Amino acid sequence: MAGAYIHIPFCAHICYYCDFNKVFIEGQPVDDYVSMLLREMQMVMAQYPDEPIKTVYVGGGTPTTLTPAQLDRLCRGIRETLHFEQGEFTFEANPNDLLTTEKLQVLHDNGVNRLSIGVQSFDDAILKQIGRTHRSQDVYTAIANARQVGFDNLSIDLIFRLPGQSRDNFLHSLQKALALDLPHYSTYSLILERKTIFYNLMRKGKLTLPTQDVEADMYQDAIDLMQVHGRQQYEIANFAQPGFECRHNLLYWQNAHYFGFGAGAFGYIGRDRYHNYGPIQQYLAPLKAHKLPVIEHHLVPLEEQIEEEMFLGLRTRAGVSRQRFFDRYHLRIEDVYGTLLAQLQAQGLLTDADGQVCLTNRGMFLGNEVFQQFLIDGPLL
Repeated sequence: MAGAYIHIPFCAHICYYCDFNKVFIEGQPVDDYVSMLLREMQMVMAQYPDEPIKTVYVGGGTPTTLTPAQLDRLCRGIRETLHFEQGEFTFEANPNDLLTTEKLQVLHDNGVNRLSIGVQSFDDAILKQIGRTHRSQDVYTAIANARQVGFDNLSIDLIFRLPGQSRDNFLHSLQKALALDLPHYSTYSLILERKTIFYNLMRKGKLTLPTQDVEADMYQDAIDLMQVHGRQQYEIANFAQPGFECRHNLLYWQNAHYFGFGAGAFGYIGRDRYHNYGPIQQYLAPLKAHKLPVIEHHLVPLEEQIEEEMFLGLRTRAGVSRQRFFDRYHLRIEDVYGTLLAQLQAQGLLTDADGQVCLTNRGMFLGNEVFQQFLIDGPLL
């Protein structure tokens, strides 16, 4: 069983923090893109006719920048081509694309059953400062419209450590978000990625961010407040009522297989990790010639598989299962990481009990620093 990630690279506006593969939609060959995207799915699935698709996630960019007709064509094509009868079917959306029910109705009619809505903050001044074009009132309209159409599996994203954001300001956004009583929330610390407006401002000394101590307080506030409201932290940045965890993302964190379709998309099938061309025309050209738009294939060696098993599994509260690790690699975790496990436990970053290796709260906050220590130096066999 595998998941399918489908990338829509178009945006009506480019946010200042975003480094995902995206382009401003005006003047772009959107209809051609949808056609070639469906062709890519047909070509790939012809090679895997018996591979059941468990989850579908349409991300971006902003998938809801497509017109209702384009959304309808895309969703119908996904169902027909991927043989995706039932399962979690997620679309990312911006609030200001959902101010009427037209697009929502198209998605719902085509079997989309989960929405992930990019909110980021409930402070209009901060939304403007980070390059978002919606305002907080639009979030309420979007959620009301989604519920009216019949969506109940809804998630929103929040970002902390934003320019000009205080701890109280983020706490206010958390409270506003939880008052909506949604089954799922994601909250991420701002990362300054290259090729973003914020990164360039930082290099010029023109970006003032909260301190690391304030960032840590914001993260702990999110964990605590979500817990009080019955949303369990099941991954570093994700919180859900039981049964509403994002099943597609769980495939990633369990180091499972997934197809990647669209410009710049990654896939991971068997030991093959592949990567599509990112620029739109470079993605379209091979498909028009009935060739796949893959720029690179990477056969993942054992060492890298094990590293990723640890990186990804430790992102989740469930952690890494000793039994699952042994079943996959015919090695015990301590055969590879015995000394390191003891060191991280002594530092209060890791727990190792009941057959599960997990990060502590402090370990989760320092996640990237901890993960780097699981890199393997040299071949195992």
